[in-house]
Amino acid sequence: MVTRIYTHDSCIAHDPGPGHPERPDRLRAVLRRLRQPDFAQLVWCEAALLAAGAVCQAIDAVMAGKADNAFCAVRPPGHHAEAGHAMGFCLFNNIAIGAHRARAEHDLARVAMVDFDVHHGNGTQHMFERDPAFFFASTHQGGIYPGTGARDECGVGNVVNMPLPAMAGSADFRDAMTSTILPALAAFAPELVLISAGFDAHAADPLAMLDLQAADFAWATARILEVAASPAAGRVVSTLEGGYDLDALADCAAAHVGALLAAGASGTTV
Repeated sequence: MVTRIYTHDSCIAHDPGPGHPERPDRLRAVLRRLRQPDFAQLVWCEAALLAAGAVCQAIDAVMAGKADNAFCAVRPPGHHAEAGHAMGFCLFNNIAIGAHRARAEHDLARVAMVDFDVHHGNGTQHMFERDPAFFFASTHQGGIYPGTGARDECGVGNVVNMPLPAMAGSADFRDAMTSTILPALAAFAPELVLISAGFDAHAADPLAMLDLQAADFAWATARILEVAASPAAGRVVSTLEGGYDLDALADCAAAHVGALLAAGASGTTV
């Protein structure tokens, strides 16, 4: 049972300028943590086409049975990018490109995307909200950038948004996942689950005001893996989105990848 990690040195070379929150040190912090001995089971792979290409490669590997799941440690993030233009810190919508590839190359009828970044994944939602072959769900802080993600944004019944109030913590987040997002995900019966893994909902993050901890991201990952066990056969691919406090980002990424590894190592969900 294998968890792959996809990354590339060129993802560090992307430089948005002095003082920018989406800085190269974000990825350096994640990679330093994931190269520690407790992650020795990870299978490291070079991303041939950088951020979006990493997601596509990871999907191909999971669909081919070469990996049970995968994490793409890449930047820049992608979930704000719209079909026709870049937005926020995002140039190309990595998770959306991967979802389209899953259907086009692997003939999947139902692809789900779950986004727990503190900011709503407007670009991802807009690309899929009129296509019932795709499912999009998001927890995020309400009332902040980009101003989308209200609960009444439902697409054609394939979009679920759970905005959280400022200072919401573990109980609120876990309730939103348990009461609404996870049941809707299960009802959709995805053949593949993609995760926009943003960690800026952590209490220490400087760009928003939610109060989550690393353990919450491990818990959410494990619960998503449980839903993905059938009919997706555990096929899960995640990609890094936000997270701007370096220590918190590294801890949350480690918790997330640890949950992926635990599922693969046991051959079951955790």
